[in-house]
Amino acid sequence: MTGSALTSVAAAACASGGILAYAVRSPRSSLLAPSVYRGVTDRPAIALTFDDGPSESTPELLEILQQHGAPATFFQCGANVRRLTEIAREVAARGHEIGNHTDTHPALYLKSPGFIYREVAAAEESIERITGQHAKYFRAPYGARWFGLRSAQARLGLMGVMWTTLAMDWKLPSHRVIQRLLSGPSNGAILCLHDGRELAKNPNIGVTLEALRDVLPKLINSGFHFERLTEILCPTKN
Repeated sequence: MTGSALTSVAAAACASGGILAYAVRSPRSSLLAPSVYRGVTDRPAIALTFDDGPSESTPELLEILQQHGAPATFFQCGANVRRLTEIAREVAARGHEIGNHTDTHPALYLKSPGFIYREVAAAEESIERITGQHAKYFRAPYGARWFGLRSAQARLGLMGVMWTTLAMDWKLPSHRVIQRLLSGPSNGAILCLHDGRELAKNPNIGVTLEALRDVLPKLINSGFHFERLTEILCPTKN
């Protein structure tokens, strides 16, 4: 093979790899399954979303949201729902929305379509049985989609949801999380935070709580209000 041919093959491989990386990880991508990353922009509304719960720390988070009149959407893991049934029910009882975050929080890339469906379906069953809510939205662990997710979402009636802003509250100090959340908030933004740490028991989410105490009043004072995903993804009805 000539040098030019090798260069062409390498370029094609890089392009294919770039497309795959975009499909798997980009919040804007719907190549592997239907997905959204922001809501409608006709009103100053923001959606707060929380992944990995419920956890023993979720009740404190619920109190903060209640103090600010902020409804939210919680992407829960089926295993955590079964472990902390009363907390999962409390999330629903307070008027928050529950989404699907798989059963055991695995990375979905390189997994078979059958594995992906079983993970999503098991979480769906636990969420509906224990909380009484039918999850309508799905967020992949680590934000990584894979082949087979499209059919799983279709079979279970789920829309994929990514984010406009990822708080990175599981790894950054609170002041950095606050900076990310307040960096140009906009109408229809979907903010991704965490009320758990995968399947960990008694996780420390102090950074998340501290950031929310700072950010929520600032967003409200800037003229924003908070909506669940169901409201923020739907056009305003006359």
